[in-house]
Amino acid sequence: MKVCEEFYINGEWVKPVNDLKTLDVINPATEEVFGRIALGDKDDVDAAVESAYAAFESFGYSSVDERASLLEKILEVYQGKYDEIAETISAEMGAPIGLSKAAQAATGLGHFGTALETLKNYKFEEVKGSALIRKEPIGVVGMITPWNWPINQISCKVGPALAAGCTMVLKPTEIAPFNAILLAEVLHEAGVPKGVFNLVNGYGPIVGAALSEHEKVDMMSFTGSTRAGIAVAQASATTVKRVQQELGGKSANIILDDVPDLEKSVKGGAGHCFLNSGQSCNAPTRMLVSANNYDKAVEVAVATANSTTVGDPNGEFRLGPIANKAQYEKIIKMIEIGIEEGARLVAGGVEKPEGCDKGYYVRPTVFADVTNDMTIAKEEIFGPVLCIMKYETEEEAIEIANDTEYGLAGYVQGELTHAIEVGNQIRAGQITINGGARGNAAPFGGYKASGNGREHGLHGIEECLETK
Repeated sequence: MKVCEEFYINGEWVKPVNDLKTLDVINPATEEVFGRIALGDKDDVDAAVESAYAAFESFGYSSVDERASLLEKILEVYQGKYDEIAETISAEMGAPIGLSKAAQAATGLGHFGTALETLKNYKFEEVKGSALIRKEPIGVVGMITPWNWPINQISCKVGPALAAGCTMVLKPTEIAPFNAILLAEVLHEAGVPKGVFNLVNGYGPIVGAALSEHEKVDMMSFTGSTRAGIAVAQASATTVKRVQQELGGKSANIILDDVPDLEKSVKGGAGHCFLNSGQSCNAPTRMLVSANNYDKAVEVAVATANSTTVGDPNGEFRLGPIANKAQYEKIIKMIEIGIEEGARLVAGGVEKPEGCDKGYYVRPTVFADVTNDMTIAKEEIFGPVLCIMKYETEEEAIEIANDTEYGLAGYVQGELTHAIEVGNQIRAGQITINGGARGNAAPFGGYKASGNGREHGLHGIEECLETK
């Protein structure tokens, strides 16, 4: 069993300031205890922030070459712990080991590598007219990260912050904390100066709130639910700090009538929705199909759901369990609400997959005949649940896509030029055309209730900079 009853502060592992309080970390595939961590409080946050604040006096004036060398070393050490990071993520949040190795752990290398290459080419000074424009590190960055793609959301904050010359305090999710602890070990071994990176485990309403309202924290970077993001923003407002948020989503996937291969597009869209057991904020959870192709699309989506295997993360299954009990229960409740409100359940449902009596497993689920006023179409389910909706005209499809409080992502599939024209009319921060891949250098973030600011690459670094 993994045990970490200390926090990483000022370059060393230290005991909590006050009496030790612990939390068991549960393996969602077995519902058994996987590890134990200490829970911090305001005093632990104070110690971590003071450490970061003191370290900024020197690290904030480090050279580009010094920070680039540091990132290079981090990449080297990370690679040495790659398999352990992937295995830990699978155990604590349930991602299949194949996905953990190919995507979950890989994102850490990707974001640190992108930060390094962006830093090498970034101009921190530029003359415009009679003015010299300088970009300087904002200072101490507080970071709060979730459990669904844990090392991804940590590395896309830590990498750019280091590149910018910021110091930081991280509060990772208490549901899947051990990948963050491994990253702290990576940073320590790579020689990150004392106080530049600090880690305090704990609950959001305690550690997260203390971090958000701290007067010596200059910026908060948060990834999670819209509800929690509002709380972070409210707590941060009293000290007028910058707040960058990547929040929820309810992304539409419009399949146009001129799509080259309807079956391939529907299969790909459904598969993307189910990926990581549906626990992705940018998942294409609302599939919009014209009346002409609707019945065929439903047929293909059902076949895709029924052929998607679910089981032990250490096996050869495509989907593992939901990351925690509370989220599992929410998904089951949302499926029940979908049935009650009149959506047609055509695949999956509330019963666990065969052979998965223990563990938080959910069958890939498809609802047809969904309308945009239904709860399952409006609220983020964060599970492998696809809503298929019918449209009569292209204008109606765009209207449905935009009829949501969220605006993180959107998807359009059709003839390329036409699909781009439609994508330009969707109010969202990321539009994927015909299943195209999005690299680590592309900005990531949303409109409306999906957040503020952007992460990744150049935009991620600039979020951590002030302009003089």
